[in-house]
Amino acid sequence: MVLASLSLASAQDSRMSLPTTVGAGSAFSIHSTGSGKAVLYIVGPGQALRRDVQLGESTYFPVGSLYNAGHYLVILVAGSSTDNGWVDVVPANTPANLSFLAKPSRLPIGLHNGISGTVYIFDVYHNLITKPTPVSFKLSNPSGSAQQRAVTAHEGVATTEMDSSEKEGFAKFEAQVDGISSTRVVEQVPGSPCGLTMIARPSGKGIQLATNPVRDCSGNAVPDGTIITFTESYDGAQSTADVPLKHGVAQVEIPAHPGATITVASGVVLGNEIHWQK
Repeated sequence: MVLASLSLASAQDSRMSLPTTVGAGSAFSIHSTGSGKAVLYIVGPGQALRRDVQLGESTYFPVGSLYNAGHYLVILVAGSSTDNGWVDVVPANTPANLSFLAKPSRLPIGLHNGISGTVYIFDVYHNLITKPTPVSFKLSNPSGSAQQRAVTAHEGVATTEMDSSEKEGFAKFEAQVDGISSTRVVEQVPGSPCGLTMIARPSGKGIQLATNPVRDCSGNAVPDGTIITFTESYDGAQSTADVPLKHGVAQVEIPAHPGATITVASGVVLGNEIHWQK
C-alpha cells in the first residue's frame, strides 16, 4: 500500500514544460516532471501523435514530426493524472513554393492595369507563410519592354496590376520570391477596330462591299474572325450581313437599292456611310 501511494503521488505531480511555438517541421522537445511512465498525446490540424514517455525526462520529436501549421493540444496522461497545454506550430520562414494566378489569360492591348497578378507563398510543407515577405513581379512584353513591381506580401498574399502592351503578342508574367519564381503567359491581342472604312462597287445587279484592312488604333491587325456588320437601309426597310474578317478584310455582296444608305460597324465601333444612287 505504501508503494502504491508513492507511485500515485509521483504521477499526480507530473507536469509538462512546453515550447510556446514550433516552426513547421522543426525538431523540438517536451520535458515532464515526476517519475514513472506516461503517455503523451499531441493533436492538431490533420495530425495526431502518441508517445510513451518516461516522466522526469525530455521527449524528443525529430524534424518533420509536426508540419501542419496551427494550434495543437498536448495532453500528458500518467495513471489517473493528466496535464495539458497548447503549442502553436507556425509556418517555416523560408519560402519553398509559389501559387501564382494571372488574369485574364487573354486581353486587348493598351489597357491600363488590365492584367492582375496574385501570388500565394508557401513553405516546404505547404503552409501559407504569413510574415511580411518581399515579392517581385515582372511583365515582359513582346516589344522588349518590361514592367516591374516590388510588393510586400501580407498574410501570405501579394497582388499587383500591370498595363497591357501597345503591341500584340505573348507577354511573360513572372513572380519571384527569394529566388523562387513562377511564370504565366498572357496573350495580348489587338484592340477594337479604329478608323473602320469600306468601299462599294457595282457587281451585276448587286453591290460588292469590302472593308479596307482593319486595324486597331495602334496599327495592329485585328484578328481574323472578328465580325463586321454591314447594314443597308432603303424604303423604310433594313437588311444586315455579319461577315467575319478573313486575311484582314471583310467583304460581301448585297442587293442594290437606289437611294439606299449603307453603313459598316464592328460591335460599337462605327465606320463610314455610303449613299447608293445607281
